[in-house]
Amino acid sequence: MTFPLDDLDRRILSVLQNDATLTNQELAARVHVSAPTCLRRVRRLVEQGVIEKQVAIVSPEKVGAGLTGIVEITLDVQAAERLAEFEAAMAGEAAVTQCYRVSTGPDFVLVVQVPDMAAYHALVHRAFTGQGNVRNVRTFFSVHRSKFDTRVAL
Repeated sequence: MTFPLDDLDRRILSVLQNDATLTNQELAARVHVSAPTCLRRVRRLVEQGVIEKQVAIVSPEKVGAGLTGIVEITLDVQAAERLAEFEAAMAGEAAVTQCYRVSTGPDFVLVVQVPDMAAYHALVHRAFTGQGNVRNVRTFFSVHRSKFDTRVAL
């Protein structure tokens, strides 16, 4: 469901997407409104689910998880409950940072972040081939990340 956003909402979201650590007073000054108005707007955006969460983005390389894999998964059985089972299993895997159910081609595309090839192989055996419903696993390893952004164009 889409929520109507006015210019102030868009300004708030734009600033927060760059720096969610700002105090309410700092945010209000940057978007040119009073602090109470700004706080009300941010709370509404959170309550409506427009702002899902506020996080710190950690450098994978600096914490020892520098191997990025983009993984295509094809299941044997694509019944709704089997797709949901796979999604639930991936939600429990810390190395899986993103999981998308896709159309035309594989059933899922995942982004995984692991320390090295040994950790990748352990993930494959535990999470993919260990599941009886996985037919095919195809992985592309990143050799260079030229762009990474969490911003949504407003």
